[in-house]
Amino acid sequence: MRNDLQIGRWVNAASFVLALALSHGTSAAPAPCPREGTLGTSRVLSVDPKIFPRVGLKSFPDTLPLRDHEIVLTFDDGPSPPMTNKVLDTLAAECVRATFFLVGKPALGRAALVKRIAAEGHTIGYHTYTHANLAHIAPEAAVQEIDRGIAGVETALHGVSTTTPSTPFFRFPYFDSTPAELDLLQSRGIAVFGADFWASDWERMSPEQELKLVISRLEEIRKGILLLHDPQPRTVKMLPAFLRYLRDNDYHIVHIVPGSAAQSAQSPEPVPHDEGLKD
Repeated sequence: MRNDLQIGRWVNAASFVLALALSHGTSAAPAPCPREGTLGTSRVLSVDPKIFPRVGLKSFPDTLPLRDHEIVLTFDDGPSPPMTNKVLDTLAAECVRATFFLVGKPALGRAALVKRIAAEGHTIGYHTYTHANLAHIAPEAAVQEIDRGIAGVETALHGVSTTTPSTPFFRFPYFDSTPAELDLLQSRGIAVFGADFWASDWERMSPEQELKLVISRLEEIRKGILLLHDPQPRTVKMLPAFLRYLRDNDYHIVHIVPGSAAQSAQSPEPVPHDEGLKD
């Protein structure tokens, strides 16, 4: 594990990248990146909700079967131009694929951006209709938030209003849920994603501070599902330097996609809490 001094030195070395940003289940091999010297996407992991109904050690006992130095990038709260567009540009430059948990109401008015996310190979999940805290509203209202959120994203993506998700991946706003809501999603074959670590990018800090924080947390656990927020300007500015850090320190990006039970059964067992994040 690098100490704070080493991390600080690396953050200083990454300042040039930040300056540029200010101005502008089953494994499978991803498509090769046409550009040399990029981070790239190391493998594709198929995730079946029947085998992985709830993942992310910040909320649940288990997480995805990731190897040492493997990262799953996830983004919440979009689509939000121009920030989401800039995140997509950065990911494309490094041939990295991520998962975007989209809010249904803004997705309805930004269909072109939703379609761009999908067209560039990223996975789209769901994050309610208005980003409501589902643990603090009536059960009927919570179900409506889930269904309208799915329908909003599906309408933007496919032009069809349906409560059946194209991708069975969902994340609760604030990671706040009730047992009944978790059971409902599991009964509908929808996997619930927490996270293994995050950058706390909702807090007021500079991009350099966020970079140092997320690196320190990553170096503690060495793998996991990372939560970021694409509408956050500080994350947009930090992201190129963070991807460069991952490349320079032999980290690998894993892209998650829906998978069948047969595919996920070929993956390693879920990682239990005591082998992953240390509280």
